[in-house]
Amino acid sequence: MSEDRGPTFDGVRIGRPATGALVDAGYRSQADLPEDLDELLALHGVGPRAVRLLDEARRGA
Repeated sequence: MSEDRGPTFDGVRIGRPATGALVDAGYRSQADLPEDLDELLALHGVGPRAVRLLDEARRGA
């Protein structure tokens, strides 16, 4: 069983499945994420809501 990394990724509350998927894929901060966040949808656990929240955080919305 993998360690629970909580629902927050680098200050953005995207949920546990999405946070775990990003960490497992090697992302450690928002700066590590690809320019096209839609690429993250290919990761199991990352859905449109998580991508939207990360995009809003990136744009400072």
